[in-house]
Amino acid sequence: MNSTTLIATARRVIGIEAAAAASLAERIDDDFARAADALLGCTGRVIVTGMGKSGHIGGKVAATLASTGTPAFFVHPGEASHGDLGMITAHDVVIALSYSGETAEILTLLPLLGRMGVPMIALTGRADSTLARHASVHLDVSVATEACPLELAPTASTTATLVMGDALAIALLEAREFTIEDFARSHPGGSLGRRLLLTVADLMHTGDALPLVDRDAALRDALLEMTAKGLGMTGVIDAHGRLAGLFTDGDLRRTLDRDIDIKTATIGDHMTVEPKTVAADVLAAEAVRLLETHRIGGGALMVVDDDNRPVGALNMQDLLRAGVI
Repeated sequence: MNSTTLIATARRVIGIEAAAAASLAERIDDDFARAADALLGCTGRVIVTGMGKSGHIGGKVAATLASTGTPAFFVHPGEASHGDLGMITAHDVVIALSYSGETAEILTLLPLLGRMGVPMIALTGRADSTLARHASVHLDVSVATEACPLELAPTASTTATLVMGDALAIALLEAREFTIEDFARSHPGGSLGRRLLLTVADLMHTGDALPLVDRDAALRDALLEMTAKGLGMTGVIDAHGRLAGLFTDGDLRRTLDRDIDIKTATIGDHMTVEPKTVAADVLAAEAVRLLETHRIGGGALMVVDDDNRPVGALNMQDLLRAGVI
């Protein structure tokens, strides 16, 4: 098998699996809404179960749900019949994954879950299967063909199941109005956790390192303040100590283009009035989003308190060094 054949095979597999995922869109209907409503109304935990490759997909679906605001965990159906069924309560909702809909280990659980009154959402490739017929809600994840040429290894079907699980998780995330702060609480470890848990207060420059000048200060003095503090900006305050404006390297370039006399010009005439600001207790990730949304050149942000008094400053370099970007 030469490289051309290998590349062609890979592209064929990707094409088949992409088509399988895309075909799900036309099946998102009232049944999907009913499944989402059942999960939103769950007062216990969402239990995901599946055997073999479906079990691997089920583990990922459970993990995605748990990290996006829907408490969930995976239960192996074989172990459930030997004691782990005690993990499931009448307050829970079960998501059962089986492409054939006839997985023996899952079917064994049906009468037990039925007696407990536990709602079941089934993801199968056969609407006439035993599992689909006994489920509270059935979601169709059938595919036209597997990517495996032998039609044996679950490939396109597991991809479709995973995509449907993600669709449920994100629909629930949005319905719950799950925020960045909520996500951060679920991801305290690693680089992701550091990025999400850092607040503006953790990164901002304060005290003597905070560049500030009075509104009536000479432009020359503002430039000296910017140079001394090295943040590429200076805040401009009024007589009451409140933020009146911001002057950045970008403002300096635009000012010089107007051919003014730096020695006689005052900062109040050339600053950016009512600049975007941020509070100290906001997540640093939110500060990044603010910079991107408003396309703030140079990434300069002043941090203010409830009275609009400057308490800190940060720029894009601070966010880069902290790994927030």
